Amino acid sequence: MDSIFSYGGVQRVTAVIAKELAKDCDVTIVTLDAPSLENTALYGLHEAKIHYRFFSYPETSRWKLLFCKAYSYLYRKYIPQNQFTSKLYGHSSFPSEKRKALTEKLKAGDYDVIVGVHAPLAVRLAACKQELKGVKLIGWIHNSYKALFGKSSQYIGDEVQKFYEIQLKKLNETIVLSHDDASQYSFPVQVIYNPLTLEPGKLSQGNSKRFLAVGRFSRLHKGFDLLIEAFHLFTKKDKEWTLDIVGEGEEEALYRKMIAEYGLQERIHIHPFTNHIQTYYSEAQVYVLSSRWEGFGLVLVEAMAHGLPIVSSDLPTSKEIMGDFGIYFTNGNVEQLAQQLEFATRIDWTKASAEALQIAQRFDISHIIEQWKDIIYER
Repeated sequence: MDSIFSYGGVQRVTAVIAKELAKDCDVTIVTLDAPSLENTALYGLHEAKIHYRFFSYPETSRWKLLFCKAYSYLYRKYIPQNQFTSKLYGHSSFPSEKRKALTEKLKAGDYDVIVGVHAPLAVRLAACKQELKGVKLIGWIHNSYKALFGKSSQYIGDEVQKFYEIQLKKLNETIVLSHDDASQYSFPVQVIYNPLTLEPGKLSQGNSKRFLAVGRFSRLHKGFDLLIEAFHLFTKKDKEWTLDIVGEGEEEALYRKMIAEYGLQERIHIHPFTNHIQTYYSEAQVYVLSSRWEGFGLVLVEAMAHGLPIVSSDLPTSKEIMGDFGIYFTNGNVEQLAQQLEFATRIDWTKASAEALQIAQRFDISHIIEQWKDIIYER
């Protein structure tokens, strides 16, 4: 994986799965992190016997890199995409010296199973298949299909969708996070939900009049800009409820500017990421997911494990996780979000809290790890 020693939902989920597998298997995490970043206390990795191997790609010569970039540009913009041209694109986007270095690193571990975490590394893993004979190769996709291949994608985009699907087909298995995503791939994939990755804190008492939202402040993803606008509309009718947003990232300055312009500094509070996020869940009364897209809304499971009702954008993944329990608004609709915030203040909180706890139990690691073992051991 790209990184295990940094903050992020993918890192946390990977750590939980790795720790659980380490009870029965010899587990190694090969990471592109610099060795100086190693921190096994992060996500409790020190609690399990896990090996770490650090890897970095060699440099590509300047002239070869220019040629590769030229072909990659033509492939994305003009060249008809088929098996042959996509194979050439694979060589241009992942030059031979990088492919050879990664292959040698993976072969040296004598692994039975290798999991490529995230779509780009899953594709890199597929490119090494010929040299990794006898090894089960698994791609683990953490973004939604739309986030990866949509026209406004910040990740991959529709220009290389065909290439990615051709490559992913080479793997023994590709794992996605929802049945909605699975239905959009042109080949069979496996669905395994993410597990609850933290030990829940105290259950919410449901009397704080506090909304909570948690996530990275990345562009066009978590929708905190939409939430701030909606909360501004909500405050025209309400004078008591507050909003806590926990996270960090490139859009923090934008959010703080919006909060100041609306004069909501006393009603909306931004907090940095913390290893003790349970405290925020315990002190909240309602959780809000305003995301424009989600691969898997793990924060929904975390919030429900603390007994919180949920207001959520009507994402397929949210509906798959929560069913009729969620209080939904049309994705991106600020006015509807404001209305649902107001509705959430009037629900039967005790009944909703009990249902939330019941749903969260389905995502316990004991259930999820058995699905992983079924694939690993071909049960």
